[in-house]
Amino acid sequence: MPTPLIVANWKMHKTVSEAVDLVQEMLPDLRVIPEIQVAVAPPFVALSAVGVVLREAGLFLAAQNMFWEQEGAYTGEISPVMLRDLGCRFVILGHSERRQYFGEGDGEVGRKVHSALQEGLVPILCVGETLGEREYGKTFEVIERQMRGGFEDIVLDSGEELVIAYEPVWAIGTGKTSSPEAAQEVHGFIRGLLGNVLGEKVSEKIRIIYGGSVKPDNVDALMAMKDINGALVGGASLDVDSFSRIVNFGRD
Repeated sequence: MPTPLIVANWKMHKTVSEAVDLVQEMLPDLRVIPEIQVAVAPPFVALSAVGVVLREAGLFLAAQNMFWEQEGAYTGEISPVMLRDLGCRFVILGHSERRQYFGEGDGEVGRKVHSALQEGLVPILCVGETLGEREYGKTFEVIERQMRGGFEDIVLDSGEELVIAYEPVWAIGTGKTSSPEAAQEVHGFIRGLLGNVLGEKVSEKIRIIYGGSVKPDNVDALMAMKDINGALVGGASLDVDSFSRIVNFGRD
């Protein structure tokens, strides 16, 4: 089974000093879990400072987004080369908030995935349906479209270079969450699609993590599912006790 991955997505929260204070406060509970990987994705301005703390603790730094070009006249954008230079291992791409508020489409996300892979970053490709799409029975159709757009024509050596995050849009920030069984159904569909496109051997190594309002009281049941290999954690990752409980899932 793939090594579980827990990612803290802090979104647009915390100044640089606040981000450093928070990650330092979290460290005692994160150092003692060698059998899983933990990554923290602070805002761009805090990547460097937080990265120093994480490296000393053997944890991973992640970015929340990037542009696909290495450099150029793209005011306000951040390149994969810059992220790699800062020590980033992961980069979140195609998050529903990027799609919803900034108009990112499947083709744009796909270009970012390709660029991240070329520069040695591990893309965390986010896919997920809205409430309307779910109610109309279009969940699998939407997931397949987003995935095919996100990794069209890519070639992976082992599968460890890519992470898929299933984040039902209707569950993000709402306090709602998919039942573990319903989440597993979608994760199983994703695993099957990966096998058809990339081959079963590679698909078995790709981590599929869940990102819809993961909290201390539902993480154990979610992580018990066969094809749920971790979590993309939003609001709960900003609270030391909550994130510690999530990272230490199944240990009570």
